[in-house]
Amino acid sequence: MISSLLVANRGEIACRIFRTCREWGIRTVAVHSDADANALHARVADTAVRLPGAAPADTYLDGGLIVKAAVASGADAVHPGYGFLSENAGFARAVLDAGLVWIGPPPEAIEAMASKTRAKELMGLAPLGEVTEADLPVLVKAAAGGGGRGMRVVRRREELTAALESARTEAASAFGDGEVFVEPYIENGRHVEVQILADTHGTVWALGTRDCSLQRRHQKVIEEAPAPGLSAGLAEELCALSVRAARAVDYVGAGTVEFLVADGKPHFLEMNTRLQVEHPVTEAVHGIDLVALQIQVAEGHALETEPPRARGHAIEARLYAEDPAHDWAPQTGTLRRLAVPEGVRLDTGFTDGDEIGVHYDPMLAKLVAHAPTRAGAIRKLAGALERATLHGPVTNRDLLVRSLRHEEFTTARTDTGFYDRHLTELTEPAPDPYAPLAAALAAAHGRSRFGGWRNVPSQPQVKRYVMAGEEHEVRYRHTRVGLEADGVRVVHADAALVVLEVDGVRRNFEVARYGDEIHVNATRLTALPRFPDPTAQHAPGSLLAPMPGTVVRVAEGLTAGAAVRAGEPLLWLEAMKMQHKIAAPVTGTLTALHAVPGHQVTVGALLAVVQET
Repeated sequence: MISSLLVANRGEIACRIFRTCREWGIRTVAVHSDADANALHARVADTAVRLPGAAPADTYLDGGLIVKAAVASGADAVHPGYGFLSENAGFARAVLDAGLVWIGPPPEAIEAMASKTRAKELMGLAPLGEVTEADLPVLVKAAAGGGGRGMRVVRRREELTAALESARTEAASAFGDGEVFVEPYIENGRHVEVQILADTHGTVWALGTRDCSLQRRHQKVIEEAPAPGLSAGLAEELCALSVRAARAVDYVGAGTVEFLVADGKPHFLEMNTRLQVEHPVTEAVHGIDLVALQIQVAEGHALETEPPRARGHAIEARLYAEDPAHDWAPQTGTLRRLAVPEGVRLDTGFTDGDEIGVHYDPMLAKLVAHAPTRAGAIRKLAGALERATLHGPVTNRDLLVRSLRHEEFTTARTDTGFYDRHLTELTEPAPDPYAPLAAALAAAHGRSRFGGWRNVPSQPQVKRYVMAGEEHEVRYRHTRVGLEADGVRVVHADAALVVLEVDGVRRNFEVARYGDEIHVNATRLTALPRFPDPTAQHAPGSLLAPMPGTVVRVAEGLTAGAAVRAGEPLLWLEAMKMQHKIAAPVTGTLTALHAVPGHQVTVGALLAVVQET
């Protein structure tokens, strides 16, 4: 019987596994990098072991270091979570060789399925060899790992070499394995998967389907169970194929078999030999705890002959610290406040006051809603996201709400091209026009205590804010009856709550201020100084780092004085385990190049200057 369990992972998944362990009376052990020394998963575990360093290769991808941590802490089992070493057969063997219980499939099954190339061979498929024009578009894909990393769509043959190099670099950084392969790219199919669970007594459960078609950069954003709109025959076929794949490798534990469905036909993608990020939707509809079942299977217990019946519908949304309107750029900073309404499940690796750094995935949390019907689950989740208190860096919250309410999603007609078609409309700024006024009135109350007045009419007070990338100027004045704003009646104002009457309708605005960062209901603003800093200027054509990160590559042969074309890639930044291309904004001459491979840069750092010709 397992009494102490180490999670070889971090963040949200480590916290989620620890939650089940506490319920089952199992002692918990965390591992953490130096960057995660104060992370939530390290704080909530009974014991925590340091992994010196910050880069994944030196910490969470160092299997030998993690096994030593398990032995030193007295753990008798290891759960890999997802990502990092979760599909690494060598790590699984090292855990077993140390006399520990491995919460996962046998190493042989991982070897057969964790490499996507070998998995395809097992299913009678093969990757592409020489790519011809007739094969385009194609997908370059990492053979190990998942989460959308190490994947590139190639639509022109001349782009293939660069895509292969970029994918290899990203895959090696994220998974410790730079192997990639090429396969046909099926456009606008549905991404449907089947959750399986197998024990050591010959029972294999197929726990229904999930639809994960809403993706950005091949990484899932919204998932649901069961997959809507599938015929009974197709759903049964997907489950049967998944069970067959599991039995073919004598699978044990939790896993997921993924397909693209196009024209009513399934196309096998891969089998993930681990727990998936989206496992909570399956838990919700089947009323089970997959982590608890993983532990029971690892202890040798037998599953029931048939899985529990599915009930209702569940939808999960991944909340990321990123800006969808600006190429999904990851965001860093302090998470000031995160709270969601009751009735939805919140899985997170962060709490109020935690720092969101540059080293790891930008996912803050997962919100899961379960209801008797799909429409009910959509309404429940969209409403919870809209009412959530979320103070800190820019997130994809508004995108999630709009996606859930989009007609294609509500009518179950989405596919993997959803964001390619609709991203512009879904990221159109629509902040509350009265938010700047509410922020100014709250600030005025905080300074003046809202009540001082003079017999001489005062000059209007002026405050300036940036909201959704645009500058807003607000004017208001103190009177003997309070604060006055043009066209709006101020019913109440204090430092935390402003009530305005607009066209006879009262509206409440909750205000929270953290220095120059201000949150008014769900709108984020930045207060501008009264007198702008004249030194904060950059030459035209300056390329500034859109995020903090590491310069991983500069275009071959690129030096100051080189001629460049608009849109030409100049350098690549890596932040939060993803690579981001920095391209020339105009056609002209590169007059300065400050980026050096291996250097870390802060947001706004000057990388290069291109003078337009």
